[in-house]
Amino acid sequence: MDLKVYYQKIRDVESKIADEFPVVVSKETSDGGKGGNFAEVTRPIAAKMVTEGNARLATPEESKTYRDVQARAKHAADQAAEATKLQLTVVSTSELAKLTSGKKDRA
Repeated sequence: MDLKVYYQKIRDVESKIADEFPVVVSKETSDGGKGGNFAEVTRPIAAKMVTEGNARLATPEESKTYRDVQARAKHAADQAAEATKLQLTVVSTSELAKLTSGKKDRA
C-alpha cells in the first residue's frame, strides 16, 4: 500500500465533507464490526472511516433523526439529574416557632 495515495484519498474525502461533526453509519466488517450504528465524529475521523470502508456518511435525514434522538436523550437525562436535586432551607428554632404559631415578624 502506498501511504501517499492512502492519505491523499483521506484528504480528498475530508474535503468533500461539509459538516464539522458529520454523522457516520458503520458497515458490517469481516473482523466483527457491526453495521448500522450511528456516531457523530470529527471530519478527519469520518474521512478515515469512509476511506477504509468501515462506515458511510449518513444522509441528511438520518443525521437529523440521529441528532433529534440525541437531543431528546440529553433532555431526559437533564430532567432526571434535576429531579435528584434537593433544596433545603435552614430555619432557626425561633423562626420555626414563629412559622408554626402563625405570628408574623414585625421588624
